[in-house]
Order: sequence, then C-alpha cells, then structure tokens
Amino acid sequence: MKDFKKLSKRQQNILKFMFRYMEDQGFPPTIREIGEACDINSTSVVNYNLNKLVAAGYLERSNKVSRGLRLIADIPGTTSKKRVRTDSVVTQIGIVGRIAAGEPISLPDDSGHHIDDDDIIDVPINLLNGYDESEVFALKVKGDSMIDAMIQDGDIIILRQQNTANNGDMVAAWLTQDNETTLKHFFKDADQIRLQPAHPTYAPIFVHASNCEIKGKVLSVIRNMR
Repeated sequence: MKDFKKLSKRQQNILKFMFRYMEDQGFPPTIREIGEACDINSTSVVNYNLNKLVAAGYLERSNKVSRGLRLIADIPGTTSKKRVRTDSVVTQIGIVGRIAAGEPISLPDDSGHHIDDDDIIDVPINLLNGYDESEVFALKVKGDSMIDAMIQDGDIIILRQQNTANNGDMVAAWLTQDNETTLKHFFKDADQIRLQPAHPTYAPIFVHASNCEIKGKVLSVIRNMR
C-alpha cells in the first residue's frame, strides 16, 4: 500500500490535477498544462517530479508518444468514472487566436499569421471527428456567453474550416462590417442571421447575411482546468 502522504505537496498536487484532467478530458495532460495548473514555471521541474512519481509507482510514462502518461495507482479521495484513453493517436493543432463567447472581438488575419510554438497544442485525433488535421484549427475562448453549451472562458475549441453552416451549428462567425468575430449558435431565416448565445442573460446578435461569414464549425472542446 503506497503512502500518499510521503509525497511532496507538489507531487500530490500534480497527481490530483492529472486525475481531474483525465476524468474531464479522457486523455492525459501535457507537461506544460501540468506546470500551468500546479504553478511550476519550469518544464524540467515538472519532468523531475513526474520521474519521481514513476519511481514511486504512481505513474507509467512513455517518451515515444505525446501525452504518454498513465496513472497506475489510486489517488486518495478520488473515484474514477471513466476509462482514460492513453492510447489515443495525437496530432498538433495551432491556436490561431481568441474568439469571444460574449461580445465580438477581433481575430488575427488568417493570411500569413505566425503561430508560436507555445500556441501549438497536442490534440487526440478522435477530437477531429474524422476530419483531416489540415482542415482544422483551434481558438481560445474569451467570455461566458456559451456557458450553457458547456464552453467556458479559457477553454480551447477545435474547429473545422468551412464557410457554411446548418441551423443550430456552433460556429466562429466573422461580422464583416464590424471586423470582429464571435462564437455562437447559427440560425438563418431568409437573409437574416441570428447568432444565438447559450446564456440566459445574453441577447442574440441579428445581422444581414451579407454581414456574416462563417469561419469554422466547432468540433470539440478542450477544457480549461485552472
């Protein structure tokens, strides 16, 4: 029987965060996500503690795959309800900017927009819903107008690049006259577009169809665990 209390407080926090993340997402976190959630600024320090947890028998770790972490021991005070998909094939997707789940905000121009290494995230292939990774991009959510659709401030949404949508689809909509973008449910009636929030205190946005361009349809969400 392992003695959880013999671990350092930092190591206990890492295991607890990993458990919560895996329960919510269904796959392990990255080293960077562990560092951000546990207030560790150095990836080498995260690696050091992960190796200590491997030696203590709490983790298994594979350096051959992204997110190659697996919990192999019980964490006090937790009960697993899901089977974590540690064998998921992972690809890398760029976060091209932010999108407002609230009032519209500007989004960087797609043409020639440079994506820093820090804005490249590992995404399990199953979150792409069968689409090729070349068709997919990611945006970070700002605001809470889609909270009833289980999308919160700080979440990352995975979208397929497309310029059409069906009624009810959740989309990234570009308001051409305002030069701004927003995340909403899409509805079209003749020449009028209704961009519907998923929050009881937010009003829908009504625009003429000529003032609305669809940039992408939401495929999946990666939760912000902080």
